[in-house]
Amino acid sequence: MPKEYARHLRVGAELVRVLNALLQSEVKDPRLEGVRVNDVELSGDLGVARVFYGTLNPDDDPVPVEQAFEAASGFLRLNVGRQLRLRRVPELRFRHDQSARQGLELTRLIDSSIE
Repeated sequence: MPKEYARHLRVGAELVRVLNALLQSEVKDPRLEGVRVNDVELSGDLGVARVFYGTLNPDDDPVPVEQAFEAASGFLRLNVGRQLRLRRVPELRFRHDQSARQGLELTRLIDSSIE
């Protein structure tokens, strides 16, 4: 079991690295400017990857970004397959990461309680 867990971590970390590099240099969609991949969760068979992304402004509407990711998912998956040389490239499912927004709300609550 530890080997499988280590493989999930390695493949997930490489997916984050490759996707961020592609977003920075290859993807030309203006809706994806300032978007970064924060984490990747892989299914047990490495067939599905849930990609959690964040934007520079946590209050931005995630709908246009999700639409842009859906439009670019084939391109991203193709390039991930080329760079990682996996036998089976996982299906990419994109989810907005709410942790930055939640952290900002907690900070606002703490600041308002201090005053």
